[in-house]
Amino acid sequence: MDTPLSTIAVVGLGTMGTGIAEVLALAGREVIGIDISEAAALGAVASLEASTARAVGRGRITEEERAAALARFRTADTLQAAADAELVIEVVPESYEIKQQVFRELDAIVSPTTILATGTNALSVTRLAAESQRPERVLGLHFFNPAPAMKLVEVVSSVLTAPPAVEAVTTLARELGKEPVAVGDRPGFVADGLLFGYLNQAAAMYEANYASREDIDAAMKLGCGLPMGPLALLDLIGIDTARTVLEAMYAESHDRLHAPAPILGQLSSAGLTGRKAGRGFYTYDAPGGQDVVPDALTPAAGAEAGAGRAVASVGVAGSGTMASGIAEVFAKAGYGVVLAARTQEKADLAKVRIAKSLERSVAKGRLSAEARDETLARITAAGSLDAFAEVDLAVEAVAEDLEIKQQLFASLDKVCRPGAVLATTTSSLPVVAIARATARPEDVIGMHFFNPAPAMKLVEVVRTVLTADDVHATVRAVCAKIRKHPVDCGDRAGFIVNALLFPYLNNAIKMVEEHYASLDDIDAAMKLGGGYPMGPFELLDVVGLDVSLAIEKVLHKEFRDPGLAPAPLLEHLVAAGCLGRKTGRGFREYARR
Repeated sequence: MDTPLSTIAVVGLGTMGTGIAEVLALAGREVIGIDISEAAALGAVASLEASTARAVGRGRITEEERAAALARFRTADTLQAAADAELVIEVVPESYEIKQQVFRELDAIVSPTTILATGTNALSVTRLAAESQRPERVLGLHFFNPAPAMKLVEVVSSVLTAPPAVEAVTTLARELGKEPVAVGDRPGFVADGLLFGYLNQAAAMYEANYASREDIDAAMKLGCGLPMGPLALLDLIGIDTARTVLEAMYAESHDRLHAPAPILGQLSSAGLTGRKAGRGFYTYDAPGGQDVVPDALTPAAGAEAGAGRAVASVGVAGSGTMASGIAEVFAKAGYGVVLAARTQEKADLAKVRIAKSLERSVAKGRLSAEARDETLARITAAGSLDAFAEVDLAVEAVAEDLEIKQQLFASLDKVCRPGAVLATTTSSLPVVAIARATARPEDVIGMHFFNPAPAMKLVEVVRTVLTADDVHATVRAVCAKIRKHPVDCGDRAGFIVNALLFPYLNNAIKMVEEHYASLDDIDAAMKLGGGYPMGPFELLDVVGLDVSLAIEKVLHKEFRDPGLAPAPLLEHLVAAGCLGRKTGRGFREYARR
């Protein structure tokens, strides 16, 4: 059955409906915008006029194209206006009652061949289809906000949906310049199904007072390259909307990771639903405003916890990529650095690696030849920790093994002078267990750098229950001097970034295990729909499946949540030696170099 879909009705002219109407009109479709609110209809017309005027001003369309698009859009206040539409897309509020009423009325109005699409991201498409007289013509067409800019469209089939209907809207999505991803009917589909679990965990982390809202958001932006932090994103989406999606997900999955964090319900009940209300996790300049304004929770500018200790020289223990990168960072910032490895040969090779890194920076114009030479001159390679006798700060970057780190810190305790700060770069081990290997646990703190250390701006500063205040202040000050952004967090598995990132990656693997979506579709959905720099499977292969599995196990062991249990597929791939890019095969295969 060929369905041209040249006349399309959009029911509900809020932000999403108006955006979809704009996309359709600019693509040459006749668009009927339907809303019972005259104000909403007038607002949609004004929005299209303004956005298309901006597009002309930016050279994206001509004035003639703008005029033609505006002429193709008309509004109405009754569903009767959809009588001649070949496709109807509803984007009314997320309520079964409201959506089912719309579909019942449309059944009596539209042609038997008209496709009925729901824009829901939380409700069951199957349940909505079952209420229709033509369930084979009902499907989901989930655009992302803002619809004109976001490339992803999830095409959602129920068990009742006819394949020709899916083909017709998939073709339409491509003609609109979108990337359609075919998914089955489950709450959240792919993108929101993964995104909202992550957002929920971030809300719970904040509610537990584990880290401040600013630090949680900064950690995920700087540590993962995300365009927005999770709490700011919840404010943008609408905290009430997020809670509705999570309730629907939990009703199906019964996974505690989807059970809405209580703070989401509390904020919603108080009317603090995010940007649209002017206040949510943050406070905004006005309802609907974008600018965050200071409130009672905003950290005071320049407020640090007391005075720290003087740091002029730094010791870095290790010879791998992370140790070399950290040594380079400190040396660039003007610190004298002792880079110590198990042998002099390993230390010398690490310094050669730093020299090559600095040379690349010179070649790219990021560093002068003089600065390169000065930086390298500040680094002393040593084959023993004895060279740390006079350093003010010792940073270990050795294997992620508790016993190895404890042995190293026991050695640092003997070698380093009294008052020296001892820092571990662990990403998953308990810092306090490392600290207790010394006779001065108050001097021990976590400094979790991200790889590659010279490029990544984030450092998670991890205090234990024994860490002294001046040690914490010292590390914060050092982070400022080396031009890194410190975020404070407590000593628990995953800290901020890994505790939020790896459950999301694990859930993506479970989607593949359940044959819900393909690797490519999931990666595309998160890049196009969530603004992620890499899809979850791309990232897993880069990080290493063995590293990912180890972190998943640590999180599961500490939090005892069944939803955090590593996906069996991940365990099977690791057991088979498929560890990602480093072995040439992980979730995907890679050409050997």
